[in-house]
Amino acid sequence: MAEANARRRARRHHKRRPPAGASAGAMAVAEGGGPLQIRVMDYRGAQLEERNVRDVEQLARYRGSDTVTWVEVEGLGDERALRRIGEIFEIHPLALADAVNVPQRPKAETYEHHEFLVCRMAQLHGREIETEQVSLVIGSHWVITFQPGHRDVFDPVRERIRNNSLICQMGADFLAYSLLDTLVDGYFPIVESLGDALEEVEERVVAGKIERNASAIHVIRRQLLTFHRILWQQRDAINSLLRGESRFISPAIRVYLRDAYDHSVQILDLVEAFREMAVSLMEVHLSSISNRLNEVMRVLTVISTIFIPLTFVVGVYGMNFRFMPELEWRWSYHILWIVMLGIAGAMFVGFRRRGWIGTGASREAQQNSQAKPLP
Repeated sequence: MAEANARRRARRHHKRRPPAGASAGAMAVAEGGGPLQIRVMDYRGAQLEERNVRDVEQLARYRGSDTVTWVEVEGLGDERALRRIGEIFEIHPLALADAVNVPQRPKAETYEHHEFLVCRMAQLHGREIETEQVSLVIGSHWVITFQPGHRDVFDPVRERIRNNSLICQMGADFLAYSLLDTLVDGYFPIVESLGDALEEVEERVVAGKIERNASAIHVIRRQLLTFHRILWQQRDAINSLLRGESRFISPAIRVYLRDAYDHSVQILDLVEAFREMAVSLMEVHLSSISNRLNEVMRVLTVISTIFIPLTFVVGVYGMNFRFMPELEWRWSYHILWIVMLGIAGAMFVGFRRRGWIGTGASREAQQNSQAKPLP
């Protein structure tokens, strides 16, 4: 299990890079990636063509058509086919390299023949959160998406195209907005699931259950930190696309991009709030552990204090002297036990009235652990 987790972390943080000193636009394709998987949706109004493409050369006829074309490229394991796609649609070599050499930071760049946008897609599989780069190349009447894997969140967009919705009456820039908005909105349920996980940990902390809280908070904080970095860069990329002067994004579509920007800001605000909540929860958790340790130490100290005078009495009468007063008393042994039990009982009652042991101490420790409000 540990080895599997280590391999998963290695894959998650590994970045494909060309060798040092390689020329601009060099690609580092995945070894054993196999052939590309290419899907095409070509539409104009109610007219729709949807097909899988096996030969890259078949894409050439969509380059000069007057319809809106969405080309999905998955796998990114065939450098020759990728370069041919770049030649057909006149994709700049630097943009094509950024689409293949994953992961890149989210960004938006304008080239002569297209707009290039790098985003990150997030998906929740059980309790595991996975992210993947999605690159969008936006042309005058076509959009190409590049994904290194085969994870997919674009089914809602496909259904809207098949149902002849508003997207079929608009251009390629509206298609690009729809894809971008789907990627952004996909973060809402994932971030909310992290918030639910934080609430579960909060309930355990308040209830005084300290098992596995620290590891759970640490995992959530790490995921929130990753999302914060991605979403911050993605928000800036959308803002750059919104504020830029690109002929591939019409002024009418910039209104819709502003909505996607607002959604990215909302998600970022949620991530910030949950990060602060995670920090507070960790502090409360550590405070609960400290209070419990103090309570244990208090009980042990009280017990030791009770036995100090008893040890003194037993030590005095345990001295090995020949001439010892009270040794010939008939009831001295019983009287000694009565005296020691009386001392111990009196000290116990006094400590309990002061709240140092018993229910008072437990109530005080619980109040201290709940004293700090959570955000």
